[in-house]
Amino acid sequence: FRKKPKATKKNDSSDHLINFEKWKKKYTKKKARVKRERAQKKKPEWQVEREYIAGLISRYGDINSKEAVKFSDFPLSKKTLLGLQEAQFRQPTEIQRRTLGFALLGKDVLGAAKTGSGKTLAFLIPVLECLYRQQWTSMDGLGALIISPTRELAYQTFEVLRKGKNHDFSAGLVIGGKDLKLESEQIQHTNIIICTPGRLLQHMDQTVSFHASNLHVLVLDEADRILDMGFTETLNAIVENLPKSRQTLLFSATQTKSVKDLARLSLKEPEYVWAHEKAKFSTPASLEQSYLVCELHQKVDMLYSFIRNHLKKKIMVFFACCKEVQYLFRVFCRLRPGVPILALHGKQQQMKRVEVYNDFLRKNTAVLFATDIAARGLDFPAVNWVLQFDCPEDADTYIHRVGRTARYKEGGEALLLLLPSEEKGMLRQLLEKKVPVQKIQVNAEKLQNVQQKLEGFLAQEQEQKERAQRCFVSYLRSVYLMKNKEVFDVFQLPTEAYAQSLGLAVAPRVRFLRKALLQKAERTEQTAEERPEDEEELRSFKAQLRGAGKESSDSEEGSDDEHSGEEEQADGSQAWLQSAEYEDDLRDEDLLTVKRKDVFNLAGEQESPEEPEGQSSRRRTGRDTRFKEAKKVLKKNLQVNQKVIFNEEEEAVQLWPPVQRSVGGDDEEEDEVSGINVEKARERLKREDQEFDKAEYSRKVKAKHREKKEASREAKRKKQKSEEDEEDEVVAYLAHRSEDEFDPDSLPDPDKLPSEEDEARGGPVRQKTAEQRGRRGADGDGCQEEEEEAAEALDTGLSLAEDEELVLHLLRGSR
Repeated sequence: FRKKPKATKKNDSSDHLINFEKWKKKYTKKKARVKRERAQKKKPEWQVEREYIAGLISRYGDINSKEAVKFSDFPLSKKTLLGLQEAQFRQPTEIQRRTLGFALLGKDVLGAAKTGSGKTLAFLIPVLECLYRQQWTSMDGLGALIISPTRELAYQTFEVLRKGKNHDFSAGLVIGGKDLKLESEQIQHTNIIICTPGRLLQHMDQTVSFHASNLHVLVLDEADRILDMGFTETLNAIVENLPKSRQTLLFSATQTKSVKDLARLSLKEPEYVWAHEKAKFSTPASLEQSYLVCELHQKVDMLYSFIRNHLKKKIMVFFACCKEVQYLFRVFCRLRPGVPILALHGKQQQMKRVEVYNDFLRKNTAVLFATDIAARGLDFPAVNWVLQFDCPEDADTYIHRVGRTARYKEGGEALLLLLPSEEKGMLRQLLEKKVPVQKIQVNAEKLQNVQQKLEGFLAQEQEQKERAQRCFVSYLRSVYLMKNKEVFDVFQLPTEAYAQSLGLAVAPRVRFLRKALLQKAERTEQTAEERPEDEEELRSFKAQLRGAGKESSDSEEGSDDEHSGEEEQADGSQAWLQSAEYEDDLRDEDLLTVKRKDVFNLAGEQESPEEPEGQSSRRRTGRDTRFKEAKKVLKKNLQVNQKVIFNEEEEAVQLWPPVQRSVGGDDEEEDEVSGINVEKARERLKREDQEFDKAEYSRKVKAKHREKKEASREAKRKKQKSEEDEEDEVVAYLAHRSEDEFDPDSLPDPDKLPSEEDEARGGPVRQKTAEQRGRRGADGDGCQEEEEEAAEALDTGLSLAEDEELVLHLLRGSR
């Protein structure tokens, strides 16, 4: 048997090429087919996003706020999570963790938490998620409305919202002080509006294209402040223009539970979330709080000494009114304590307020004088001290003020200055609100007195003196208007000492306090008349035993404790009146005592026959002028005290009362009494009327006639001058050329050859001397020499025929 021969091998390379071509053709067909199938199955972007949103909504029911540690544990959109990550927000705070679940489900929420606990993000995240679920665009208009009580707080919220720039929503800041016309043009395309109540209502009333019919979310930041009496009418008008089918979120450090307030907002089964309800204190644990009792006239010295001892700290000082901030800010800038001083109050322009706000944010050491517009919601970094120069209105205001420091796990200190009359009532309010404060004492060695420096400033500048007077009156008015009279009693304030501490030599007049005191006296009279006779007799007897005499306090009650307390109040008001002796209208002794009607005539005195029956203790409201004072002195025939000194020439000079001298310089005898001698004054006025007034009147009449004559002469002179100018117009045109006209004298003389020097310089030298130019004689004396000089001045270098033709052309043009 023979072996079969092996088959010869074919060309392997050609087989591989053929197989690769087949594979490539098959792969290309399959790839095209798969691509067509994917294109058919691919969904549009809007549909993919809608399915993604549906997935998020399905996870809302599974939210467990207790187990959430990071923001990613909540069903939030990728754009929101990316914005939080870029802004370095990774872990939610207590209030954010407990409110996000309810807010994402669309429920109404009342959130309350300590200051600095992150309430802004607690309502901004639900706002963004709500509009994202609705796939909101600029064409849909307003979708969310955030209302803040102050412009600074609205501005801060807007800056936080801008960090969520991954979303495509449009946001706008609508506050007072900005261009209203520009806002009206852009507000209709804005999705999220952060505003103050007054400016929003103005747009609702005036901007035709603005409406809120599609609103989904309403947010009230610092809700208790917006719902109080200051914004009642404005908020009611705003709510009437909003749809009732909306979600409402209310956040504040001191939340309200008033059924009346919540009913105004049409809340539907709201969820009340108090993040620190079981906390021991209402303020952060890292905040050290203390208070100091000092007199009113020592406050300015205390503030200056405090700043001088904390030069490397960042301090906020709160005052009761704007005028107080304005005056003390300028004064402390002049005192130069060694640290930058800033001021923030409601009387400033909006751009100035924003500038001060940003400046204080950037500085590491500074002192900010502010009113309560900076007390709520503002997040100033690294504030070391909060000093309350004036007592806050209530405990809630205190909590918001001290909340500017010790924010979010940071430390801080707070100091409250209290008057002796404010200590008892304010401490009771703070204890009710669970606010721990401890009393401290002042180191007298470090206390510096700046009263003399302030007096020097006011003596140099009249404007500063007027600011100090307005500061004085404004502070007393703020105390008088406070509702809690247990804490704030304006009649117990030492006004004279307080005015001197501001640098004033004399306390200004405070008319509204005088009126209030008169009304108080009238009310006490009425109550005294209405009391039973036995009770009145017993009360008067007790007053006599206590040494009060016939001028016992009219505010006493039946019991001994109430009697002693209200007697002190009446003594304080009487002391205030005695300190107001600077007023011209309080000179009469009768106005310095609080009287009541002696029903039983226990003192045994008869009523003054000058006053009508039943009106013996009623005060006079008229002003006591010098004329009235003089009449009273003449009528009673009183001899007042006199103060006489002797000068170097051993002549007696009377200092008091001031001597009235006539204007005419007549040598009259000095009055022995104060005031005006009425008879002599009448005679002097008649004499002065004849001697001076008539002469002055005739002089004024003559001067008036003289002015009329001069005016008519001036008019004639101007008319003649204008006629002469018209006649000499042609001559003036030829004689005075403007710089822009062509000067024929600049042309070279064609009959003369240029010299070698001129050729070296590149051209002929053109000189104009006064003799060549000449001036045409304006006097017209016709002298032959002047005519020749004028002819030389008008020589154009042309021929005689050309000169004549040029003159004729100019004359025709002038006509």
